Amino acid sequence: MTTHPCTTPAWQPPWLWRALLSVAPAVVAPFCRLHVTGSVPAHLRHGPLLLAANHLSPVDPMILTAACHRARLAPRFLAAAELFRVPLVGAVLRRAGHLSVERTTTGAVDALPAVLGALHDGAPVLLYPEGRIGLDPWMWPERGKTGVARMAAMTGAPVLPVAHWGTHTVMPYAFPRDLARAVWHAMRTRPAVHVHFGEPVDLHGLTGTPGVQAREATRRIMDALDRALAPLRRDEPRTPRHRDPTRPADTRRARPRPSTEPALNTEPVLNTEPPPNTGRGSQRGSAVRSTRT
Repeated sequence: MTTHPCTTPAWQPPWLWRALLSVAPAVVAPFCRLHVTGSVPAHLRHGPLLLAANHLSPVDPMILTAACHRARLAPRFLAAAELFRVPLVGAVLRRAGHLSVERTTTGAVDALPAVLGALHDGAPVLLYPEGRIGLDPWMWPERGKTGVARMAAMTGAPVLPVAHWGTHTVMPYAFPRDLARAVWHAMRTRPAVHVHFGEPVDLHGLTGTPGVQAREATRRIMDALDRALAPLRRDEPRTPRHRDPTRPADTRRARPRPSTEPALNTEPVLNTEPPPNTGRGSQRGSAVRSTRT
C-alpha cells in the first residue's frame, strides 16, 4: 500500500478539549473502575495517528476520553453526525475540534476530507472501524469498514489499536432508555472497565489493487484489535458474563479469527453453537466461523 507521510507538526488541541480531557477521569469514576494498560510510543506522539477502537456501548467515547487523558493523548474523535445536531452537545463537540460523520456509505465518504485534513494537521484521530456499536453475539470486533485503511494509505499515518472491555456493563445498548436505572446500577456496582493501547499495526508489504490492499489492511487492523482485546477478556473469551437484554444480536458481520490459545489449533473452525442472544438478526447466519473457545 503506497503511503504519503505527513511531516506537519503535531496538532494543538483547543483549550475546551484539554479541559474536558482533564475532568473525564473524575466524571467516569463514580460509574466504573477504569484500568488503562499499554502506551503510545513516543515517536508516534508528534504527528498524525489513527486510533482504531472497538465499539461496545454508547458510553465508549466518555470512557476512551478518560483513558486518553491517562495516556497523555488528545485525539480528535470521529463522532456520529446526529450528536452534532443536539443543542449544546454539538457546539461543544465542534469547539473541541471533533469531526462529524453520517452513518451511511456516502456520509463516510463525505467525512473523508475532514479526517484527512486533521491528519495533515498532525492530529491523532480516534474512530471506530466497525462503523457502529458491534452486534456480534460474542462481542468481538465485527468486520471492519475500509475507511481507516484508506486514510492510512493516503496520509502515511500509523494505525494503533485501542481495545476496551466492560463498557457494556456500564451503559446498555438502548441508551437513553431507562437511563436513571442504568446510572444507578453502574454507580452501585462500579464495574471494572479495561482499556489497552496495543502495538502499531504492520501495514507493509500489501500488494494488489488499491481495493485489495484496503481490504487486507482492514483485516490486519481488526486482527490487531482482537489481539489487544483478548487479554482484557481472558476469563470470558466466548460468551460474555453480562447479558444486555436490549442489545440485538447480528452474526452477518462476524469474522473468523485465530485462536487465542498458544500452540494449539490456529485454524478457524466452524462454530455451530447458537448465538447467546436472540435479538433481531440473531437467527441469520447462526453458523459462524470462529475459534472463540
